[in-house]
Amino acid sequence: MNAKQELVSKLQQDILLWQGFKLQGKEAAEAIGLGELENVFPNGVFPKKAIHEFITMLPEHAAASDGFIGGLLSVLMKDGAACVWISTARKLFPVSLCLFNVEPERIIFMDVTREKDVLWIMEEALKCEGLAAVVAELNELSLIESRRLQLAVEGSGVTGFILRKDARKAVSTVATARWKISPVPSVTEDEMPGVGFPRWKVELTKVRNGNPGSWIMEWGGDRFVEVLPALKTAAWYDQEERQIG
Repeated sequence: MNAKQELVSKLQQDILLWQGFKLQGKEAAEAIGLGELENVFPNGVFPKKAIHEFITMLPEHAAASDGFIGGLLSVLMKDGAACVWISTARKLFPVSLCLFNVEPERIIFMDVTREKDVLWIMEEALKCEGLAAVVAELNELSLIESRRLQLAVEGSGVTGFILRKDARKAVSTVATARWKISPVPSVTEDEMPGVGFPRWKVELTKVRNGNPGSWIMEWGGDRFVEVLPALKTAAWYDQEERQIG
C-alpha cells in the first residue's frame, strides 16, 4: 500500500470513529451471523451502538420485521441482558419470539397511548447500559428526534430498533441503517408437508458509510442462513400500494 492509499485508509477509519463506528475484532464481526449481508457495514461489523430503522408500511412487512428483529435479539440478548419493546398498538404475540430462541419474559413490553410517550420512553431506555436493545413502533420520526436517540445509543452502547409505518419521511432521520423486510414463502425439506423455516427478502436501502443491497435470508432454527440473492421479479410481498393505519 503506497503513501496515498495509507492516507485515504487512515482518513476513512477516522471518519468512522467520529461517526461512532468502533473498530472491533473478527469475533465481534461474526457475532450477529448475517453472513455476506454483514459485510456491507463499515469494517464488516453489524453496528450495535446505532439506530436501525425498519420501514413497515404493510401488515406483512410489520410481521416480517418483528420476526427478523427477533433473530437479532437472540444474539444481542444471549448474555442474559433484557430488552424494552414500546408501542401504541402492538400486534406482536410475545410467545412467538420463542421461535427465535428469545425468552419473552426478558422483554419489558410497554404499551402506551401516545407516540410522544413512545419516544420519551425509548430515549430514556436507550440510556440504560444494562439493556441489550430497545424496540419502538412509531408512525413518524423527525430529524431532531432521531438525533437525540442516536446520541443516547452512542453513550450507552444499546442497540435501537425503530419500526416505522410512514415511509414518506424516510430521508429525514440519522438512522445508521434503513431496512425493509418482506415475507417470502418458506420451503419444506424433501417435499415434506407443513411449513418450513421463516424466510425474508431483506433490503438495506440505506447504510451509512456502507453498501445497500438485498438478500433472501432464512431463520434456520438457531441462526440466520443466506439462501440466495434477492429475486428481481415483483411478487405479492413487494406491493407498496397500501399502508397501515
